[in-house]
Amino acid sequence: MRPDTEPARWRKSSHSNNDGGDCIEVDDANPGRVRDSKDPHGPVLAFSPVALNAFVRAVAAGEFDGV
Repeated sequence: MRPDTEPARWRKSSHSNNDGGDCIEVDDANPGRVRDSKDPHGPVLAFSPVALNAFVRAVAAGEFDGV
């Protein structure tokens, strides 16, 4: 995967709240980059946009419920 080329523009999940929920932020400037919303200075994971979209669809479909 190419290194990011634009300054990050992080967007928190609309399902996130102020109670420290289990949410991620996505980098709108560099598709495929995600980080833990509770640790904004921590590691950033980078996926191909196709792989990240497939993962998000699987989560939304409940494929990881109970894991």
